[in-house]
Amino acid sequence: MSANNTSGIILIKQGTLLPPGLVIETEAFLPGWNVVKNLERSGLTRKIENARWSFFFLAGSIKATVIGRDTPSALRRAAKRTLARREGQDLNSLEITKIVSRRFLVIPFLSITAHSRHIQEGLSLVSAKDFVLRIPVVAASERVAAKSFVALSPGS
Repeated sequence: MSANNTSGIILIKQGTLLPPGLVIETEAFLPGWNVVKNLERSGLTRKIENARWSFFFLAGSIKATVIGRDTPSALRRAAKRTLARREGQDLNSLEITKIVSRRFLVIPFLSITAHSRHIQEGLSLVSAKDFVLRIPVVAASERVAAKSFVALSPGS
């Protein structure tokens, strides 16, 4: 894989469930991650949506910069750094949207911009079960304390 590719690189976590009958050609890229070969984002999205699955795009870019020329090894290091920055996201895909190779003085560096993606069967990114588990539970004593505070505040 060449780092000269300017964008559209899709990484998929190994073991990700895909729609039945969907065959995607991949090759190992990082431990636990494969890169999609011979298929751009639009083609992959079309195949997934034709199978009535979803390929979510999460707003908010993730950027990483590493020292080195525009080589596959520098791209791997930058992608690894990007994956590490996906704080708390348990998502199964990453799209590298921009690759820039520059020099500062005589030191070459490679910067990438990526977005988190997720492949799943449903239309909702968060399942109903997970949504209910994430709702904070307020204890009855905390509700009583909050009502007392409002009643005792000046000007009431």
